[in-house]
Amino acid sequence: MAVSLRESVERISDPRNLDDSVEEVFRLMLGIECRREPDRLTFEHESVTAVVGFGGVLSGACVFRSGACAARKIAAQMTGMEFETIDDTVKDGIGEICNMLAGAWKGTVPELAANCGLSVPAVITGRDYKLHVQAPEFQLHHNYRFAEETFEVTIICDGLQ
Repeated sequence: MAVSLRESVERISDPRNLDDSVEEVFRLMLGIECRREPDRLTFEHESVTAVVGFGGVLSGACVFRSGACAARKIAAQMTGMEFETIDDTVKDGIGEICNMLAGAWKGTVPELAANCGLSVPAVITGRDYKLHVQAPEFQLHHNYRFAEETFEVTIICDGLQ
C-alpha cells in the first residue's frame, strides 16, 4: 500500500514542529537556548546557508541560514574550538546542523520519517545572495535568537504524495 501524506498536510506543516526541532537540536544536542524571534532578520555581512533536500513522499528542503559570527559560535559549541573565519570545519558544522534539523523535523510525523530521505548538505557562503524556490506547496519560516546571534530555519515543501 502506498503511503500518502495529503491528508496529513496540516500536521506536517504545523509550525510547532519546527520550533520543537530547533529546541531538540540546539538545546538538547548543543546546550544552546534559543527563542523565536518575530522580527525579520538581516545579515549585513557574510552569511552561511546550508540546504538539505527531502526526497520520497515529500520533496523539498530544509534551509538553515545565519550570519558568519553565529555560524562560528555554533561550530565552536559543536567542536570545542574557536574559529576566526568560516573555514571548512565551520561549513561542515553548519551543514550538520541543517541535517539534524531536517531529521528532527521529519521525525515529528511517523509516516514522513519512514518514507522520506535526506540529501547530503550543501553549504553556501558569501554576501548578498538569495535562495529562490518556485511556488512551494507550503513553507515554514522562523527566525531564532541565541545570546546576541540570530539564525533562520525554513522548511520548503514543493511536493507531497
